[in-house]
Amino acid sequence: MGSFRLVRLGEQIRDEISRMILTHQIKDPRVSSFLTVNRVDVSGDLSYAKVYVSSFMDEKQTEKGVKGLQNAAGFIQSKIAGRLTLRQFPKLTFIADTSIRDGFEMVRKLNELEASSNTGTGLESPADVSQESASEKK
Repeated sequence: MGSFRLVRLGEQIRDEISRMILTHQIKDPRVSSFLTVNRVDVSGDLSYAKVYVSSFMDEKQTEKGVKGLQNAAGFIQSKIAGRLTLRQFPKLTFIADTSIRDGFEMVRKLNELEASSNTGTGLESPADVSQESASEKK
């Protein structure tokens, strides 16, 4: 199957799982509506699909939600396979994705570093240095 079709199938699966989470079709109490399906990677032979799930809840709650989704994987597969017309539907594996949380943490650390370097450490920003050198040349 072509890579474009695999990406499109992954997006369809992502949309269907997200819809099932939001409409509370998955009855497992560990699955919260705060879970977000980031992406779905489908293997080239359609035998497996990795579903990356994240949330802004704490890590333990996210892990519980992922375990709940993994427990309901057979139900999810059967529901989606009925909606999509495929000869073979991939086996779903749910994985906790921390990349969004890691990105926010990195931005927060960079902002703190920038604020501390501009306030009390005596370090000058590149704009300050270029203004000083321009005034010295006059």
